[in-house]
Amino acid sequence: MWKLSGCVFICALSASPLHAQDAIRILVGFPPGGSADLIARLVADKAKDRLGVPVIVENKPGAGGQIAAEQLKGAAPDGRTLMASPVAVSVIAPLTHRKLRYDPVKDFAPVSLAVSFQLSFNVGAGTPANTLAEYLAWVKANPGQATFGSPAAGSLPHFFGLLVGRAAGVEMLHVAYKGGAPLLNDLIGGQIPAAVDVLSEAVRHHEAGKLRILASSGTRRATATPNVPTFTELGHPQIQGEGWFAFHAPAGTPKATIDRLSSAVAGAIKSPDVAERLVKMGLEPVGSTADELARRMQDDSARWGPVVKASGFTADQ
Repeated sequence: MWKLSGCVFICALSASPLHAQDAIRILVGFPPGGSADLIARLVADKAKDRLGVPVIVENKPGAGGQIAAEQLKGAAPDGRTLMASPVAVSVIAPLTHRKLRYDPVKDFAPVSLAVSFQLSFNVGAGTPANTLAEYLAWVKANPGQATFGSPAAGSLPHFFGLLVGRAAGVEMLHVAYKGGAPLLNDLIGGQIPAAVDVLSEAVRHHEAGKLRILASSGTRRATATPNVPTFTELGHPQIQGEGWFAFHAPAGTPKATIDRLSSAVAGAIKSPDVAERLVKMGLEPVGSTADELARRMQDDSARWGPVVKASGFTADQ
């Protein structure tokens, strides 16, 4: 599973290298200005020189990135179409949607893992806990307070919060918001005691003393919060998980073309000026091979599948 698929092309164009007149488009399933869009545009600007052809970004917002995913599925496997998308599109959505109109295993060819990002477990100023140990003891003694919010139902922060509940030995009640901004506003305002969000969204409020980040979700401390420990450091290695953005091509794209695209995307991500921009956005530059992305997708599907199943959540309601 998750292996790159190849095929024999009757059409000579599909098997030939890209020519100077061929433009490459990067589909982004979200509006301009978001993380996926900015990553795609940074890569497009650098990759055009490495590939020797124009690279353009096409925003196809809607359905949490699924519209762009369906367009990628239907695109010709000729190296002229890529998609930049978060883990939610290729790993989480297949676990929460029974009627998804694409299968990332069968319909996508991994190209490169672009960046990763950590999640943060945050409490409001009024929550009586300054450390993770204090928080877990508090909710265990007061299970009625075991409520946390996330930016959306069925999101990675939603399921990560459930892992925290397991560690506390209590059933965490999830409250879904429509985005990170209203979630953190309610946390700061004391309407909710805890929240899980993308770490970069919470950092400025943490630094201002409006909320406290008790732990981050990565295997090592986040660059943006070197003084915040990870769950693993605090004795909870089972509470771990990072989000990411990656690039895919349509299934059936020749391996030689995939390798060329992967090298261009990874090279763009690792270029010093792009890497610096990404770090300032709270993202960790990666830039991987296609096989490394395929393994990451497989590992994360295995990691989150049981959590989603145990939650009973389905988006097809």
